[in-house]
Amino acid sequence: MSKYNSVKVEVDGLKFDSKLEAKYYEQLKWLEANKQILFFRIQPCYMLQEAFEKNGKKYRRIDYKADFEIHKLDGTIEVVDVKGVETEAFKIKKKLFEKKYPHKLSLITYSKIDGGWIELDQLKKHRKARRKVSV
Repeated sequence: MSKYNSVKVEVDGLKFDSKLEAKYYEQLKWLEANKQILFFRIQPCYMLQEAFEKNGKKYRRIDYKADFEIHKLDGTIEVVDVKGVETEAFKIKKKLFEKKYPHKLSLITYSKIDGGWIELDQLKKHRKARRKVSV
């Protein structure tokens, strides 16, 4: 069990860090089979910063391994991370990714009350709106 209470899962011989990530994999398989996306890749790796040396000290490169890379019908590419929370490490890597790559980077989660798969930013807005109504 991880510090975020996620459980590793295996589907189709592939290992996922959480049940949520495995569930999104199943969704992508369905979208691909029903020709709603061209294809998708699992755990694509993006270099965020090259290795360098400074004052005699060597620094390794910084890579970002996303959960999925989705190639859409219109030719665009969306990079997706499936998480329940936005970690501090993700915030930093997102900034580096946004500067270097043209692809859309999305942090998504699943919310039954909000209709299924939703970007975490949108979910926060929906929850805030619900709290306003209930007050």
